[in-house]
Amino acid sequence: MLTDRPLVAIRVGYIVEMAKSKRNKRARVLSRKISFKGPVFSVSTEKVIEPTGVKARRDIIRHSGSVVILAVKEHKGEPHVLLERQYRHAAADFLWELPAGRIDEGEDPLAAGKRELLEETGFTASRWKLILDFYVSPGFMDETMRVYLATELTAGKAQPESDEVIRKRFFPLRAALRMVTKHAIKDAKTIASVLWLGQHSG
Repeated sequence: MLTDRPLVAIRVGYIVEMAKSKRNKRARVLSRKISFKGPVFSVSTEKVIEPTGVKARRDIIRHSGSVVILAVKEHKGEPHVLLERQYRHAAADFLWELPAGRIDEGEDPLAAGKRELLEETGFTASRWKLILDFYVSPGFMDETMRVYLATELTAGKAQPESDEVIRKRFFPLRAALRMVTKHAIKDAKTIASVLWLGQHSG
């Protein structure tokens, strides 16, 4: 039979360790080398002493950050979500996703969101609201994603990059939520954003 004693000990130890780590939240970098530098990201190999006292080598993908656009229109009293379908070579599949893209160095995130929505879909939006801000995969990446809710949409002509072949479609929120639970949507940023809308929709 399980008891609470080991769990309590773990929790206490965790709280103590967290209290200690607050004294110094940053790691001490002993050395740093850029192992790879490309047009989208770089890879930094670092030897560090972390706030917990752990000494380790960390290989980190450095990225300027991304914006994600949850573009929503109301139709017959129900929110409809704009999704894109495009081929992703890393996943070796076509994926349904929200419009998104990289923030250029020094670019304002909101301006990047407006640019990406127009380029990929042709839509503009009159109202924008920051709803989520998270790390993509903090075990080895510093990339953050900011999700903006874009409403009051106006259609226009898309301006995709030369390597972007994008199909777009509005889905009722209920259909998008089913796509998440049925694994038809496998993209993490899209899953998080659709679930957020499901929680906050009237």
